[in-house]
Amino acid sequence: MDLLPFAAAHAVTVAAWPTSAGEVVMWCGQKEFPLPARVITDWQRDEDVRAHVLMEDERVVGYGELWLDADEDEVELARIIVAPDSRGNGLGRVLVRELLARALAAGYSDVFMRVHPHNGTALRCYRAAGFAPVDTSLADRWNAAQPVHYVWLRHAVDAPGT
Repeated sequence: MDLLPFAAAHAVTVAAWPTSAGEVVMWCGQKEFPLPARVITDWQRDEDVRAHVLMEDERVVGYGELWLDADEDEVELARIIVAPDSRGNGLGRVLVRELLARALAAGYSDVFMRVHPHNGTALRCYRAAGFAPVDTSLADRWNAAQPVHYVWLRHAVDAPGT
């Protein structure tokens, strides 16, 4: 498996992965289904976004982003998704660990992520990859301006699986 930089040619493949309107909302907060590929390519215009794809053999099986914030010395792992026919095989954990390794190698000391509260599969995956919930008061503060009361997770350095 290799984690490679995202290329515009990957957008059509990744856009086809959400299997329902509800999955689109839980994955990226968009309301349009099916999700147009241009939405994914538009995400790449943000200079603080570093998108990656997980490759197995020569096939794209995962997508995820690092949202860099140098001023706060933090990175958010975001918009993580695995191809439907590759789910349930541990690739989500592989993808999260690879993204985390990139964030830590870049020198960021704080790595976190937010998860839709109804996405139990993702929550289990991220916890298995070494993330733990942030303090409730901090989550409440971070959720104040959000459209959903997300579950916020932070990388726990000494967690199992890291």
